[in-house]
Order: sequence, then C-alpha cells, then structure tokens
Amino acid sequence: MQQEEDEMATVRLWTDEDVAGDERVKAVFDDIRRTRGSDFVNNFWRALANQPAVLERTWAAIKEVMIAPGALDPLTREMIYIAVSTVNGCGYCVHSHTAAARAKGMSEAQHGELLAVVGMAAQTNSLATALGVAVDPEFQV
Repeated sequence: MQQEEDEMATVRLWTDEDVAGDERVKAVFDDIRRTRGSDFVNNFWRALANQPAVLERTWAAIKEVMIAPGALDPLTREMIYIAVSTVNGCGYCVHSHTAAARAKGMSEAQHGELLAVVGMAAQTNSLATALGVAVDPEFQV
C-alpha cells in the first residue's frame, strides 16, 4: 500500500531519515507528534516537507483552526472538514479526517447522518443553482 501511495504522489514523501537531516522540517514533525500524542506523521505532511515554509505555515494554520479551543468542538470541526473535503473531491482528506473524527468519537450513526446531509446539500444546491432561484429577502443580512 505504501508503495502505491508513493507512486501516486507528485513529490517525494520524506522519510524519518530525511526529516532528521533538516532541522526546520524536524521541528514541525516533532510538534505534530507532540500535539497529536502519536509517532505517526501522515503522508500529507511528508509531501509538504519538500517546501518547509508551506509546511510550517500549513501546520500553524491547522493548529489554529482545528486544535485551538473555540466555539466548535473538535468532533464538529472534523465533520465539517469531511463535508468540505467531500465537496472538493479530496479523497485523501476525506479518509484522514474521517479517521480523526472516529478517533474523536464519531459514531457510525453520526457518520451516516453526515453523509446524508452532504448528499442532500449537494442535491438541493444543484437544484437551486440550475433553477436560478433568487434569495428570499428574509434571508438577507
């Protein structure tokens, strides 16, 4: 499986040995491991390691949006991420954030309802767009 994923990548996926040789990348990977409480660093970050500035910036933004305390609980954030990733067609993100949502307690029932909502929204969005329905004045801010 790993070989198949590597063949699909458009850039080299950094190994832990590669990371050990670059202090800038190593600092981000160490923070990912510390923040997540896991030794696992997924392929997304291993691909971004080819561009350390993008790696640093993206990890900082992920921590701010997905990890820092806020009005939305962590599971809700993950479920929104799944929905947006589905709409954007990012299979990698759908898989990684579904795993994260499950780790945060998403049940099979919640996952099923999430997919039903995503499917319903896709259908009604397409219909409203195709019909050119004007926004009701009551919905205007």
